[in-house]
Amino acid sequence: MFAEIAFLLYVGHLLADYPLQSDRQAAHKAGCGRTGWTANLAHAATHMVTCGLLLTAGSMALGWQLPLLPAVAAVLWIGVSHGFIDRRWPIAAWMRIARQQGWAAHGGAAHVDQTAHVLALTLAALFLAV
Repeated sequence: MFAEIAFLLYVGHLLADYPLQSDRQAAHKAGCGRTGWTANLAHAATHMVTCGLLLTAGSMALGWQLPLLPAVAAVLWIGVSHGFIDRRWPIAAWMRIARQQGWAAHGGAAHVDQTAHVLALTLAALFLAV
């Protein structure tokens, strides 16, 4: 069941991060003030709704009996972790600590960002599959 949950959460992530993310969200989600936080929260909410819908569809199609409270907690974790990672400073800080400034300057931050998101999704899938 872990693999199916992880796959659905990853598809939800891809949908929310690319075709469902507006230009405004992408441009402002790391910004300070009301505009930045509004964009960030809307983007995180898109992840929560998308992943929640896919978990529901998976439960119905595959006959899973996911307990409601753990499923809600996993979807909330996805939203909170996604919003945190997308503030951008956590990835920049990690890349400084890991001495990856050169890679960061040449597009590496996007890869580290996506790796952090996949780690968060994997943790949610593990939590639900136990």
